[in-house]
Amino acid sequence: MPAIIILGAQWGDEGKGKATDLLATNETIDYVVRTSGGHNAGHTIVVNGEKYATHLLPSGILTPGATSVIGNGVVVSPEALFREIDGLGARGVDGVEDRLVVSASAHVIAPFHVTVDKVTERFLGKNRIGTTGRGIGPAYADKVNRLGIRVADLFDEGILRAKVEGSLDVKNQLLAKVYNRRAVEVDAVVEELLSHAERLRPMVRDTSLLLNQALDAGETVLFEGAQATMLDVDHGTYPFVTSSSPVAGGVCTGAGVGPTRIDRVIGVIKAYTTRVGSGPFPTELFDADGEKLWEVGGEVGVSTGRDRRCGWYDAVIARYASRVNGLTDLFLTKLDVLSSWERVPVCVAYDVDGVRHDEMPMTQTEFHHAQPVYEFLDGWGEDISGCRSFAELPKNAQRYVTALEEMSGTPIWGVGVGPGREQTLVVHDR
Repeated sequence: MPAIIILGAQWGDEGKGKATDLLATNETIDYVVRTSGGHNAGHTIVVNGEKYATHLLPSGILTPGATSVIGNGVVVSPEALFREIDGLGARGVDGVEDRLVVSASAHVIAPFHVTVDKVTERFLGKNRIGTTGRGIGPAYADKVNRLGIRVADLFDEGILRAKVEGSLDVKNQLLAKVYNRRAVEVDAVVEELLSHAERLRPMVRDTSLLLNQALDAGETVLFEGAQATMLDVDHGTYPFVTSSSPVAGGVCTGAGVGPTRIDRVIGVIKAYTTRVGSGPFPTELFDADGEKLWEVGGEVGVSTGRDRRCGWYDAVIARYASRVNGLTDLFLTKLDVLSSWERVPVCVAYDVDGVRHDEMPMTQTEFHHAQPVYEFLDGWGEDISGCRSFAELPKNAQRYVTALEEMSGTPIWGVGVGPGREQTLVVHDR
């Protein structure tokens, strides 16, 4: 049985939760795994007309029979984790903690990480990155600086205290002397983190061992991406990126499985493009079309509550994501949002100071100056949310999907025509 990766092929918010949920509904999925990011991510899933939002939890938590795994590459806020679990419980989703496994090696977001994140962003002013202010970046920075606190450390007070002291040694100097903020007390941090330990303990496992044993036994493991390709710290629009590696290669690192175990890599991509936060965005619209995409598409971040910037489909980004991730399929979402346009522009290349770029420009400077080169495709002018097969789509809608497939260089496996589970059309059966 396969190991399948689902990840974002743009700047996030593509509908990865819908794709994950669809695959888990149509296949027998034994494990759904998060491998990067923290509670800055967000997936929206609609089940029987009920809308659910997951943040730190894998969206597979709503799939009966599947075990959800938070891998070693994730940074975990215990407070946010339990708040999310309790929120699902209040809505009648029972047994979440019985179906959730957390890596002992995952790093912990401590309260001081949130403090540092917010203070730093304010200090940067107009040069801010546009973080969510939830401590994600500082937690990853501590991980790389070998000052991090891991989930397993919550079960050894001596080790936990030593690590908190080591991490705060420099941070408190910066907070007090540079940012003019009060120093963080070690005892308060240790006490708060220890308060979560006993509830967390039953969920904690060696998840790399668990997942490899599952694959050895022929079970199906679905690796669910957070954020997206263009937010990858190496391959995204640096420095306006996340602090982890949400591309396919990062999935292997963040789960502790080898690349030879992966059978399928599905990139989720919108029929147009959105972005949250700062950074370059070649097809961004500042006119009535952009306003209309925002309104019809309901483009507000699931985790952040921030408005998403909107623009037309960017085939250059799609080709780049296909190459960087080795995509086997694309899953196209929100095709229904485009139903009222007579003509739909698609970016097929960039113009950078008079030079055409059919592929992603090499440098940050070039990408900042990139202007979209558009081709215009005929619209279909009718509601497609009730279509239940690709053949039922209007011919121009079919041609739009086929054109994107050709421009992007990767087969489109499925198309979303609405938020519900049933509003998904299979283009190429797998």
